[in-house]
Amino acid sequence: MTAAQADLAGAHSDLREIPEGLKLDTPTLEDGAALWRIARDSKTLDLNSSYSYLLWCRDFAETSVVAKDQDGEAVGFITGYVRPRSPGTLLIWQVAVDDSQRGRGLAAAMLDGLTFRTARELGVNGIETTVTPDNTPSNRLFTSFAERHGAPVEREVLFEAEAFPGEGHEPEVLYRIGPITFPGGRQD
Repeated sequence: MTAAQADLAGAHSDLREIPEGLKLDTPTLEDGAALWRIARDSKTLDLNSSYSYLLWCRDFAETSVVAKDQDGEAVGFITGYVRPRSPGTLLIWQVAVDDSQRGRGLAAAMLDGLTFRTARELGVNGIETTVTPDNTPSNRLFTSFAERHGAPVEREVLFEAEAFPGEGHEPEVLYRIGPITFPGGRQD
């Protein structure tokens, strides 16, 4: 565990611990291809173009996180952005964990670390995400996040299945979680 991770863990005891041998970092352009690969290999995420992951690592790095192993290889990520019309809200776009790291609590640790960092640096006090009804791991991740932080959660369908081109896409359910408070969070 790095000094920054120790500070993070000590600052709020409800934060999930980063699995041993891994560290959380802000993504850089050099991570873009790895994020694309992890998303592709997940076989559950809607895969964006490789170009979009590069742009994400350039333009939304401060609202995203990458988990790296001891060799510095990316093994998980969360992409997010602060909603322009709701500057206290972090929208979580994608969460992905490499198959080699699943079952270790990495997604929860990344979500806690990213939310804590954006609360401290950007004044975030709530998160939003969308999840399809059949995505049990993501439904559990965000429900347990809300429970762990004592934050209310609201759910409503944001995009009906018919809104998507083609067939076979389930509705996207919007999760609104917050307010969330962390010690040391910015108070605007």
